[in-house]
Amino acid sequence: MNDVEAAARRFVADVWNAGREESAYELVAAGCPGLGGTGPEAVLAWHRERRAAFPDLRYKLVDVVAAADRVAVRWRAAGTQAGPFGPVPPTGRVASFSGATFLRFDPAGRIVDVWHATELFQLLQQLGVEMLPPLTGP
Repeated sequence: MNDVEAAARRFVADVWNAGREESAYELVAAGCPGLGGTGPEAVLAWHRERRAAFPDLRYKLVDVVAAADRVAVRWRAAGTQAGPFGPVPPTGRVASFSGATFLRFDPAGRIVDVWHATELFQLLQQLGVEMLPPLTGP
């Protein structure tokens, strides 16, 4: 396992699963984009928002691929919706969903870019959100 893969695994274990916010300050660079800003605090804002909606949210790594300064992580997550998730009020339902996260690291081993692809449609269906096609024509 190389250094960036170890850092990515630590990011998931510490920040995503254990809620150890201090680890984000060690692992995330000041310029890394996050929810409405940059740096560790902006990255943590995204995770705090998810934790507010799903307090017991847990991620399981399915695949991790690392090369040079980049790591791709495919994951599964599950949690109980106890708070609002965007416009969806708390449902008390357990939801399980998948996604992939792509991380880029600087030479010091800190995350400088994060990009997520999440199966939000799958998640919203499990929360009982009804998806309707838009109305067409008059």
